[in-house]
Amino acid sequence: MNSELTVLVTGGTSGIGAALVRKLADRGCTVLTTSRDPERIPQSERIPGVRYLQLDLADLDSVESLGAELGTVDVLVNNAGESQSGPFEELPSDAIDRLFHTNVFGPVRLSQLVLPGMRERGRGRIIMVGSMLASFPLAHRSSYVASKAALRGFTTAARQELSPFGVWLSVVEPGSIATGIGNRRTKYLSPGSVYTEDVRTMLEHLDDNERGGISAETVATTIVTAIEAARPREFYAVGSRAPLPFLLKRVLPRAVMSRIVAAQHGLKR
Repeated sequence: MNSELTVLVTGGTSGIGAALVRKLADRGCTVLTTSRDPERIPQSERIPGVRYLQLDLADLDSVESLGAELGTVDVLVNNAGESQSGPFEELPSDAIDRLFHTNVFGPVRLSQLVLPGMRERGRGRIIMVGSMLASFPLAHRSSYVASKAALRGFTTAARQELSPFGVWLSVVEPGSIATGIGNRRTKYLSPGSVYTEDVRTMLEHLDDNERGGISAETVATTIVTAIEAARPREFYAVGSRAPLPFLLKRVLPRAVMSRIVAAQHGLKR
C-alpha cells in the first residue's frame, strides 16, 4: 500500500473501524477517523498519529462541517452506522429517519464532499461497509436491511459514473462479526407485542451467530485488499461462509433462501 495515502475511516473507535485504523496506521498512512464525541476518547485508547474528528452522521450539518475541515482524502471508508431491530409494524418513524440519516444519507453526502478532489486528481477509493443482510433479508431487521441495500444501490450505480475518472467505489458486506455490536444495537418492541416471542428468538440466534462470527480484523483485511487493488471489485463478501450463500442464492428459489435464513435465526416460515 502507498504509505502516502490519506485515509478517512468513519467510526474508527470500535469494531471494524478500530481494526482498520490500526492496520492503516501500521502501514504508514495518514489516518483520519471520526467519533460523535472525540474528546471523550481516553488517551490510552487513541492510536498514535491518528487524527480523531467529530462527526454525527445523523446530523447533516455535522457532515458538512467535517467536509469543510478536510483537505486531501485519497480513500474514504464509510464504516460508521447503526444496527437496528424491531417489527416492521412497530418501528417508530423517527427511529427509521435517524437510521437512514446515519446509514445512508450521511455516508452519501460525505462521499459527495470528497469526490470532486478524487476526480480531479484522477484517483480515489470509496468503500462502503454494508451487511450481508442486504443480500439475505431477515425478519425484524427490515429497517437495517433496507438502509444497507440503499447504500449498496448508491454505490454500485455511482461506481459506473466515476470509474472513468479513476475513482473506484466498492461495497464490503460482512456476515456475522464478533465485535459486540449486539450490545449497541437499537431495539424496538412494543409492550405486549404479538411479535415478542419471534423477536426474542431472532435476537438470541443473531447474538449467538455474532459471538461465533469472524473477527473485525478479518473484515479490515478485506477492506485493505479493496484499497490496494488496482481495479477493486464492485462487491466483497466476507464471513458467514461466503461465498457459499451467494452461490446458493443463484440456484435456489427465493422462497427457499428466505426459509433458510429464517431457520438460521430460529424462525419457522
